[in-house]
Amino acid sequence: MSDTLTPDVIGRRVEVNGENATVRFAGVVPPLAGPWLGVEWDNPERGKHDGSHEGTVYFKCRHPTGGSFIRPNKVNFGTDFLTAIKNRYVLEDGPEEDRKEQIVTLGNKPVETVGFDSLMKQQSQLSKLQEVSLRNCAVSCAGEKGEVAEACPNIRRVDLSKNLLSSWDEVIHIADQLRHLEVLNLSENKLKFPSGSALTGTFSALKVLVLNQTGITWAEVLRCAAWCPGLEELYLESNNIVISGRPTDVLQTVKLLDLSSNQLIDENQLYLIAHLPRLEQLILSDIGISSIHFPDAGIGTCFPVAGSNFCKSSTKHTAFHLFPFAVFQWSFFNELDKLPSLRALSCLRNPLTKEDKEANATRQLIIASIGQLKTLNKCEILPKERQTAELDYRKAFGNEWKQAGGHQDPDKNRLSEEFLTAHPRYQFLCLKYGAPEDWELKTQQPFMLKNQLLTLKIKYPDQLDQKVLEKQLPGSMTIQKVKGWLSRLLKVPVSDLLLSYESPKEPGIEIKLENDLQSLRFYSVENEDCLLVRW
Repeated sequence: MSDTLTPDVIGRRVEVNGENATVRFAGVVPPLAGPWLGVEWDNPERGKHDGSHEGTVYFKCRHPTGGSFIRPNKVNFGTDFLTAIKNRYVLEDGPEEDRKEQIVTLGNKPVETVGFDSLMKQQSQLSKLQEVSLRNCAVSCAGEKGEVAEACPNIRRVDLSKNLLSSWDEVIHIADQLRHLEVLNLSENKLKFPSGSALTGTFSALKVLVLNQTGITWAEVLRCAAWCPGLEELYLESNNIVISGRPTDVLQTVKLLDLSSNQLIDENQLYLIAHLPRLEQLILSDIGISSIHFPDAGIGTCFPVAGSNFCKSSTKHTAFHLFPFAVFQWSFFNELDKLPSLRALSCLRNPLTKEDKEANATRQLIIASIGQLKTLNKCEILPKERQTAELDYRKAFGNEWKQAGGHQDPDKNRLSEEFLTAHPRYQFLCLKYGAPEDWELKTQQPFMLKNQLLTLKIKYPDQLDQKVLEKQLPGSMTIQKVKGWLSRLLKVPVSDLLLSYESPKEPGIEIKLENDLQSLRFYSVENEDCLLVRW
């Protein structure tokens, strides 16, 4: 850029030696001669001061070392959208092609052209583009009106992350020329909103919008969402968002909402989005809450179906992604049971779900607490695993149930409110499997699965000369360790061993033990089951 400054540079995004910044000041800085730009760096460690020089405040920074003064000719103000596309996607023709001559007729006169084929080839290239990645390409504006629509009208997916866009006006000018635009990534841009009313139809085809690390506020999210009537996925990671209002007439088509790494969100704010009618996946990784509560649903009941979030038809698969979500209370999982369409839950690396020697017991407790769950931590919950988890839960808390007023005869149940709050599914499990008998409660130790030994028969279907063994193995023993033991016993390499099992309760059904890191209990192996070994 030249040393001549214009008033509209204030607020512009710029790049200097690979670092991005925002222009906060343009003018002279006495006693230094000539024009200067005052910039606030995205990375405050790059700066030297807070916008002051020799006691005079020229601009303000959020960080005491976030500012610098730079000569205008050292600053890159970026390029327009179409130029960036040409720089990135239009192939250079070789010297022979560039010199190729062609005779064309303009009016009544024949005209000799040079490079005509090259120009046609470039135009053809651009018109075929459907997916464009311009990350970190210094895009700062839309360019001349209409040139994007003329050159590349078929673009459907655009990545404009980490560029020099400073205003939603420029984004709108680009998107307004891309009528088929379905996916737009604007992450790591700092965008000011237009002062006028929201434009309608600008993002009419948009389905996915990514606004990670843009500094956008919740009020701006709602304003932006009004431009996207068919939006299905919205990503808002790392924006310090505070959910300040319920979206009543926007975000109604959103199926996935990512609020990861917004540390200021609490459970009361989360409840404000609990009525989005089509939301299927809510990603809450690394946010600042440790519990959740849905007050519209009572103990042991589901969230009200009419007009409430996550309460869709049973064919929908609502998913919660909660890692590393700091869950400290088991009541959290009871609350999730109120979401009737919840099918998938990820909650790794939490204080209550960390990988340790009781991980299998933890998994069972979560499964028993959330009745509609089909997948936990990306691993399918098999019907037999659910049955085992629910039966163990029923036994584990049987004594507590009895002391709280539980009775074999449902008509004589007088359960305390405290027990119902702590174990809202327990009554349902008693109806499903029957109330626990006294003999079951005498020896039961709640979820001490590591102490439970399984008596198993060991058979070798392909080795008829091998004798059938009977062996006691801990239910917490991993398939990998079982293979190691069998390898030493049979003198067969671990890599050659294939394990499965069958239950006398379900003759003819063989279940493969494919995941070496999972335990026998994970696969719902029980006493008297038969372990089948092949190599």
